[in-house]
Amino acid sequence: MLRFLIIAIPSFLVGCVFGAAGWYLASPLFIDRVVSEELASGNNVEALYAGEFRGADSAHQAGGTALVVKRADGRAELQLKDFRVTNGPDLVIYLSKNSDPMNARDITESEFVNLGALRGNVGDQSYTLPSDLDLATYKSAVIWCEQFSVLFAAARLGVQGNAAN
Repeated sequence: MLRFLIIAIPSFLVGCVFGAAGWYLASPLFIDRVVSEELASGNNVEALYAGEFRGADSAHQAGGTALVVKRADGRAELQLKDFRVTNGPDLVIYLSKNSDPMNARDITESEFVNLGALRGNVGDQSYTLPSDLDLATYKSAVIWCEQFSVLFAAARLGVQGNAAN
């Protein structure tokens, strides 16, 4: 019986640790975090820049629109509309000065602004932009995995100049 316990207890503990680690890393692949925020729109909102999200590679797929808008009160925000991206651990959203990032190095070697944790990998959401940000110099919206330094998706931002609807 003692021999059984000497083998069983460490095996159980190791199994728990590896099982928990495996769940942490794998569960985002099949569990979506869905959000549905009300996006500012109408005549009092001016769309400045927009672009369509594309996945970084075959493992990281994305879709939807990134819109940089200026609200009637003067605040600027990044809106993700009809958004979806492959889920992953520790996803954040950046504005990058690189106009067409294709890999992690394109992000790490250019200037970027971290807008915070991605609220969900599916659905409409918006992020307030710092008031001192020179919007004309940031050319793409990027979904980035902080934990593993992996590019998940990017949207090249082009000039719009019409009201957001």
